[in-house]
Amino acid sequence: MASEKSVDDKMIPMTSVASGKGIAVLSDLYQFTIQIVNIHCIGDQENFVLIDTGMPQKAKALINAIEDKFGKGSKPRAIILTHGHFDHVGSIVTLLEKWDVPVYAHQLEAPYLTGEKAYPPPDAFVEGGLLAKISPVYPNEPIDISDHLHLIKEGEIIPELADFNIIHTPGHSPGHISLFREGDRTLIAGDAFTFVKQDALIDVLLQKQSINGPPNYLTTDWQAAKTSVEKLVALQPNTAVSGHGAPMQGNELRQNLQKLKDHFDDIAKSDYGQFV
Repeated sequence: MASEKSVDDKMIPMTSVASGKGIAVLSDLYQFTIQIVNIHCIGDQENFVLIDTGMPQKAKALINAIEDKFGKGSKPRAIILTHGHFDHVGSIVTLLEKWDVPVYAHQLEAPYLTGEKAYPPPDAFVEGGLLAKISPVYPNEPIDISDHLHLIKEGEIIPELADFNIIHTPGHSPGHISLFREGDRTLIAGDAFTFVKQDALIDVLLQKQSINGPPNYLTTDWQAAKTSVEKLVALQPNTAVSGHGAPMQGNELRQNLQKLKDHFDDIAKSDYGQFV
């Protein structure tokens, strides 16, 4: 059984110009950037959930950001994980020690969240920029949050977030999920697609916005990733947030998603790599 501190104990020394900044995307959707990854809060001061937990060793920064937004002592009613990669579950063990709230994740992510199995190592040989080349330094070990974990699947309802549908969007990881609210067509995409070219150092540092597929050095099933993008484009979202990059809305969003769908192999899929 892997140590439940296996992810929290590894500091990743990289950042971006957006780090430490928050954006009120909608009246009830808040995005906060921790180094190179976004976390999202849905709801208000009395009732909100947290989507993903950001980078390792950043629990204090995340707690401070939430208390700045929602008030001293605030905590989410639940944590929902889009998937279990290190930059989306970093600090979760420390956070659960303080908050003791339920955590929801897709049933296919269970091995990586119960200490049973590590993800495949990041692919340093995939086509891409400097961040792809140095990706072997990123942790891929599992964590064990079994005591808090609730497994879900597409079509089920998360009680603390009943107005969002669970969309299974595999490819980047087997149990990757996105969340979609039909009422105002709001999409939380996780890493099913991104709004910054995540393998390119300068793009990540400056948070240069562009439509892209999932981070290529951790994506293991490109056909599934393509199908997942097609599924999300069909929803015709009006607002979308991703694990990486600035939010996008309206016609700009729909046009860029259609472009990604139509040219996925050129825009997103690498020409070579371990999983291509």
